Amino acid sequence: MAHGPEETPTVGERGGVATLFLVFLRLGLTSFGGPVAHIGYFRDEFVTRRKWLTDRAYADLVALCQFLPGPASSQVGMGIGLSRGGMTGALAAWLGFTLPSALLMIAAGYGILAAGTDGTPGWLEGLKIVAVAVVAQAVWGMARSHAADLPRMAIAFAGAAIALLWQDAIAQIAIIALGGLAGAFLPAKPAPDDATHFDAGIGRAVAVTSLLLFAGLLVALPLLAAATDAPTIDIADASYRSGALVFGGGHVVLPLLEESMVGPGWLTEDEFLAGYGLAQAVPGPLFSFSAYLGTAMDHGPGGALGGVLALVAIFLPSFLLVVGILPFWDGLRRRADVRRVLTGVNASVVGLLLAALWDPVITSAINDVPDALLALAALAALMWLKLPPWVVVAATAAGGAIIAAL
Repeated sequence: MAHGPEETPTVGERGGVATLFLVFLRLGLTSFGGPVAHIGYFRDEFVTRRKWLTDRAYADLVALCQFLPGPASSQVGMGIGLSRGGMTGALAAWLGFTLPSALLMIAAGYGILAAGTDGTPGWLEGLKIVAVAVVAQAVWGMARSHAADLPRMAIAFAGAAIALLWQDAIAQIAIIALGGLAGAFLPAKPAPDDATHFDAGIGRAVAVTSLLLFAGLLVALPLLAAATDAPTIDIADASYRSGALVFGGGHVVLPLLEESMVGPGWLTEDEFLAGYGLAQAVPGPLFSFSAYLGTAMDHGPGGALGGVLALVAIFLPSFLLVVGILPFWDGLRRRADVRRVLTGVNASVVGLLLAALWDPVITSAINDVPDALLALAALAALMWLKLPPWVVVAATAAGGAIIAAL
């Protein structure tokens, strides 16, 4: 974290892990609207109300978390917790912010198991349709930020074409790598203000250990999964890889999770998209969707144990990266080559999300004109009427039920 002379916390202020947990628990219960909204809630809480850090320090932390793969808002919370209470503070911040949505998504997983998806009831079709609107909104918002000019637009469309033609888990990694390579030839964004300095609150030895553990698990888990054929390792590997390779925020995890969990037949596409639609109606991080998947799938332990396994595994890379990178961020963020590569990576993930919008989201959710009209209505409610996502989810599920009854 960055601390100017005027904001260095006292010993008393740096303590209070329980306070960190409670503050983030309240945010986890009330923070609707996705990662951009979460970052706004955090700024109001920690910059405006509590004055734990300055606006400039907070902006730098947000910049770091946008640079890293993983859920940006959760990583911002981890960074704040790390700076206030060390490793236990980071854990408390993550647990408080994630717990409400995780419990709700585990309950949703049990609900899907009980209700089943045989015959695809109308409300389930509505949940699949609302996913079309949510992903379309995410594509539009990310494209405006990360593919707003011709070179970055070309990277995005190339990534989408590759993703649609080469539907494999390796393709996701290749698209991100090629996007970064193409970005190396683009103009660099302006360097950040050199006056800002990070005080991560941990030593570099801890940071290096964290980065080594991140890389070691990324390599070891697929090898263990192949060698042991153990369902628990399969789920940990799929979830960890998804969390480690998602650049651009929560919605981009959709194609990675769909490929790694629906592809092998661990759950159906209907179950997957229904859970994704439900995830839009709960507060907190979208990555809590993984708790639903682990609960609902018939591979591995299933139930609450499967939900917790998938949840911890998908967030673990983010935690290790925040701890590992924060002490080095000052130097990295000033390098022009790093900023150029990041530009290309961000454009390529727009392409990944665009491909996911078409397949599996639209191809499995839109079957006729009424479905398309309901999806357009949900999109308008989100983008132009600015209705809360949970309202749109509930209304679209009801709309699906009405369409099925007609």
